[in-house]
Amino acid sequence: MLKTIISVGLMVSLGLGTVILTGCESDAQTGALIGTAAGAGIGQAIGHNTTGTLIGAGVGAAGGYLLGNESDKNKAKKENQQQMTQIREEQNTVTVWITNSNNSKIPVKLRKDGPNFIGPRGEIYQNMPTEAELKMVYGF
Repeated sequence: MLKTIISVGLMVSLGLGTVILTGCESDAQTGALIGTAAGAGIGQAIGHNTTGTLIGAGVGAAGGYLLGNESDKNKAKKENQQQMTQIREEQNTVTVWITNSNNSKIPVKLRKDGPNFIGPRGEIYQNMPTEAELKMVYGF
């Protein structure tokens, strides 16, 4: 029994050590690697033979891959949503450059919201404001 516990612990440690040292490109690969190590250890503990170890490794690899693959899909979906939000924000943003009395220029970013434009301080313009209108608020 002690020999089995040591074998299982060694297999799991080797699998986790491999992940930490080499790393994997995706969660699916990491899951498969960890699942293989854990499944092999569990298979050996249950079956006490090579067949049990191999079956456990196969089942663990498949299960770990499936779980990791779902994690990869969720990450890709979240990243895609973030990119789409950023694109929408960029498409709905207009920058007007204000020339100050000392000839320096400052940008004023306006957000388009339906027919209106919203300034950085939350002010609402019913039409695209001119540089002169914005200079009263943001220029010097």
